[in-house]
Amino acid sequence: MAAAAAKADAKPKGKDKSAGGNNGGWTDERSAAGKRNAWLIVGIISIATFMEVLDSSIANVALQHIAGALSVSVDEATWVVTSYLVANAIVIPISGWLAGVIGRKRYYMISVGLFAISSLMCGLAPNLPFLILARIFQGIGGGGLAPSEQSILADTFPPAKRGQAFAAYGVVVVVGPILGPTLGGYITDNISWHWIFLINVPIGMISLLLTHSFVCEPKILDDERRKRLKGGLRLDYIGFAFIALGLGCLEVTLDRGEREDWFASGLITTTAIIAGVSLVALIFWELWYKDPIVNLRLFANRNFAICSIFMMTAGLIIFGSTQLIPQMLQQVQGYTATDAGLALTAGGLVALLAMPLVGFLSGKVDVRLLLFPALVMQGIALWNLSRLSPDLAFDDAARGRLFQSIALPFLFVPVNAAAYVGINPAKTNEASALLNVARNLGGTIGISSAQTFLQNQEQVHQSQMVEGLNPLNLSYTHGIALVGQQFGSSAQSALTVSGVLYQQVQNQAAMLAYIDVYHVFMVVVFMIAPLALVLRPTKPGAKPAH
Repeated sequence: MAAAAAKADAKPKGKDKSAGGNNGGWTDERSAAGKRNAWLIVGIISIATFMEVLDSSIANVALQHIAGALSVSVDEATWVVTSYLVANAIVIPISGWLAGVIGRKRYYMISVGLFAISSLMCGLAPNLPFLILARIFQGIGGGGLAPSEQSILADTFPPAKRGQAFAAYGVVVVVGPILGPTLGGYITDNISWHWIFLINVPIGMISLLLTHSFVCEPKILDDERRKRLKGGLRLDYIGFAFIALGLGCLEVTLDRGEREDWFASGLITTTAIIAGVSLVALIFWELWYKDPIVNLRLFANRNFAICSIFMMTAGLIIFGSTQLIPQMLQQVQGYTATDAGLALTAGGLVALLAMPLVGFLSGKVDVRLLLFPALVMQGIALWNLSRLSPDLAFDDAARGRLFQSIALPFLFVPVNAAAYVGINPAKTNEASALLNVARNLGGTIGISSAQTFLQNQEQVHQSQMVEGLNPLNLSYTHGIALVGQQFGSSAQSALTVSGVLYQQVQNQAAMLAYIDVYHVFMVVVFMIAPLALVLRPTKPGAKPAH
């Protein structure tokens, strides 16, 4: 039954209304542009996209300020991030179903409005519990944005132009997390942490006004919604429960695991077990249930399954390295949050400039010829980052990030364009939701695994280095003598010398640990790169494979 349903999901419906029949069965009856220029829609939905993507990374740099202002520990303040991620993770997979039941435009506007109102609540929060509650609602609103937007793009643009559309949209998806730490650091250092949330309010209001005025709800979508509700609303309660428990507990496990010492903590052990059991049960239930809240049968499409893996990898790279580089500069070099964020700015500009090129090429070239080189280049860029040293200059870090950012558009855009090949247009909402689950899950796994591995390797390198710090080591005694000449021979000076030496050991151990993390990321990228060659060949204007 699942195989038959998957085949039905892959089969497109409707006649080709495009000129010359060159758009592979695509029709404009699902377009959100109506009689307006389709590129106007890209600009409008990108406003809310930038707001949400920026906010996903901007709060991290302000945690210490939030903790101090609300009189809580930094560890307690991290629930500001965790609560958002949990709510986001639960809503994203069901956003396709919600858009189909509520109406895509209506659901999108509800999500934008909820995100803006919740941002106001975050900015005015008088204490930590209130802020966490506001972040939960913000995560619920933010979870509905990207899936709806990508579904709108897939329906509004024919396959031949879809790559260009996703390139324009991808500017904010790729550049947002890069600029987030910079903007967040500047606002936190120079204004107030409250404004990292309050800045979303006017942006959200502008997005709502433009969406209401210019984005259309196609008649065919409204007819499908009415038909779906005609026999009564059937909510997959069990599937939703499995999603909420599975992805919610998984986010808590991954986000809090390193701080709680993983399975030494009863909380992490419990959430990990619940997540594992719920996600396995979800797979069996959704494949059996007639009207699932999450359409896992879409993974029967080879292109979609492989693109989901690539999207998870993109999330791992974008979010994982975006957190690592500023963190490395602050920990090893003592940079401020603003200066550390600025190291990512050059990469953001390069990604911005590369987007139009990759959009043009994706409409002319087989996506396999873009994806494989992009993954190889990303692996080389990560190898380049692993060659940094503790005495790195600002320019070294900026160039390393710049080299990495060149390949990101060539990964993100072709993946989004290729993922919808062979997918029934009526299933684009559900496909968009699953792709965003992959991206967010990849980001969470990347950040969590990187931080855990970083901490472990730092301890390993520090213990190895300390073994050589003894009077029998001539290099050690010579180094102590050189440093001691600067402070004299008093007992206090001896303590100062020991402190300086220990600080150097910590910095070098930390840098070696960062290098190890970049190496692991590099290996992951090189391992999945050959999958690009397994993708079904795609040509501009070709009909979807059934």
